[in-house]
Amino acid sequence: MSDDAAFRPIPGDVLPRFAGVPTFMRLPHVPPDDPRAERVDIGLIGVPWDGGTTNRPGARHGPRQMRDLSTMMRNVHHVTGVQPFRAARCADMGDSPVNPIQLDDTLARVEAFVAALHAQAIKPLTAGGDHLITLPVMRAIADRARPLGMVHFDAHTDTWDRYFGGAQYTHGTPFRRAIEEGLLDPKRTIQIGIRGGLYNATDKEWGLAQGIRVVEIEEYFDLGPDRVAALARETVGEGPVYVSFDVDGLDPVYAPGTGTPEIGGYSTHEAQRMLRALRGLDIVGADVVEVSPPFDPSGTTALVGVTLMWEILCLMAERVGRDREGAS
Repeated sequence: MSDDAAFRPIPGDVLPRFAGVPTFMRLPHVPPDDPRAERVDIGLIGVPWDGGTTNRPGARHGPRQMRDLSTMMRNVHHVTGVQPFRAARCADMGDSPVNPIQLDDTLARVEAFVAALHAQAIKPLTAGGDHLITLPVMRAIADRARPLGMVHFDAHTDTWDRYFGGAQYTHGTPFRRAIEEGLLDPKRTIQIGIRGGLYNATDKEWGLAQGIRVVEIEEYFDLGPDRVAALARETVGEGPVYVSFDVDGLDPVYAPGTGTPEIGGYSTHEAQRMLRALRGLDIVGADVVEVSPPFDPSGTTALVGVTLMWEILCLMAERVGRDREGAS
């Protein structure tokens, strides 16, 4: 257990949850160039950008609203008993620089920002932004000699090729690019909750041909969350794993504020059960993406998104604490 109080949230009985400067989960703000950064284990970061969106924009506003709603997170996981802020040193590292009008420049900026954290052995837990932001994060942390496995929650595979006559970088293409670049091992990748209409009958073929385990929503409901989570563990096996959660994997009754909603998804509780079943995996990075506040001004979707971040943080922190104890 880490007993470093400098990396703990502000207690709710010291400063009310509606007060103070918002940071993720009320953690200290530690920019990458701050001397304290070298002690951080898990860095929570925002990527306020949606330049890869092909339909309804707005996810650029996700990190700010998720920070606001993250004041509802507390210190102890009520099911697992994990205390993430004691198991690992966590901090809000701020937002990655982005360019709202230039895609390639944004990809380079995000990669450089996360690479600076990775060089300090900080594991990134990212709030998007649209799903294209996962690609530069993977570029920053993946070892091409041992590509990442991935547990991917989504309504869409995001393995399409090109849009609008040649655009190869959109929120529908990050995992095709990641596989092509050697960042992601398709045989250690599982996608959970896939559904919705297709542009053409061959849309599914590329990912399946690479060896991705695709769990469409019909199979998900046949198996149930516990068996699907077991399948996820079996698929990714040992080695470094990335967890990517697009909130449109949920049914839109739970997360209406997203760019590409698809009815017929799983519930928030089912998502939590699946995440909790990933305890012990070597999660080296993760994100929650596609929270679009303009489509849900109430903040419900942002609360859902940041609560899923909390679930993932507990997984990552528990593993960090266990590895630290094993090394001592």
